[in-house]
Amino acid sequence: MRTQNGHKQQKTKRTTDRGNLPQEKSLSDRNDNLIFGRNSVMEALEAGRKIEKVLVLDGGTGSLRKIVGMAKDFKVRLEFVDRKTLDRISSGENHQGVVARGQVFEYANIDGIFEDANKKGEDPFILILDGIEDPHNLGAIIRTGECAGVHGIIIPERRAASVDSTVMKVAAGAAEYVKVARVKNLSRTLDELKNKGVWIVGLNMNETLYYEQDLKGPIALVVGNEGKGISRLVKEKCDYTISIPLKGNVSSLNASNAVAVAVYETLRQRETC
Repeated sequence: MRTQNGHKQQKTKRTTDRGNLPQEKSLSDRNDNLIFGRNSVMEALEAGRKIEKVLVLDGGTGSLRKIVGMAKDFKVRLEFVDRKTLDRISSGENHQGVVARGQVFEYANIDGIFEDANKKGEDPFILILDGIEDPHNLGAIIRTGECAGVHGIIIPERRAASVDSTVMKVAAGAAEYVKVARVKNLSRTLDELKNKGVWIVGLNMNETLYYEQDLKGPIALVVGNEGKGISRLVKEKCDYTISIPLKGNVSSLNASNAVAVAVYETLRQRETC
């Protein structure tokens, strides 16, 4: 490891039936039953999600025709509707001419994340999101994490965004390929990860610069709430904290942008060791 003055710091070994329109309207208030957007619906079908029905824009072209074919192949019920119906069901979100109703997402568990890393012959690479509340941020983080080879993402059950249709849309299909675990207590989860030999690294202000920190080996990167940052109890559990230099007048990066910087530095170090 490196300290802020640049000197190398050594790691210490740790011990350790066709629904009518009123029905569809009521479902739009339960966003976690809906998947909208072309990529999201296609990925959900390919992943074998339990889809009850796919509603497609009547007369739609391009990839909408592919979705119709996929739904038929997977024996999923199809309904062709007008754009106003899709707008109402998706509560104004950009549905791109298609909405699916059914199981949006199936959460993983911690063991599943470690199994994925083990199958790939890699040290665990995990993201821990401490109170990310904006579903667009969560979706972007899932997409970035999947692209960078993260084995799993851990989110808390309370006071945080869950994987709903908005998150699935922003993630553009990536949520089908990276495991997301939802836990009751982040602090206890960090203890569990430490017992499994994972080093916990928090993203925080005024700490060791991220590119000066050793990020190789089993790593879990902790990213805090958009406004408050990492909570006190979670920060106390971190083995190290790192920061991203800011040269402008704004005091912080968007959470998903900060994740992208830290995740790709971690990937760079892992691939050059």
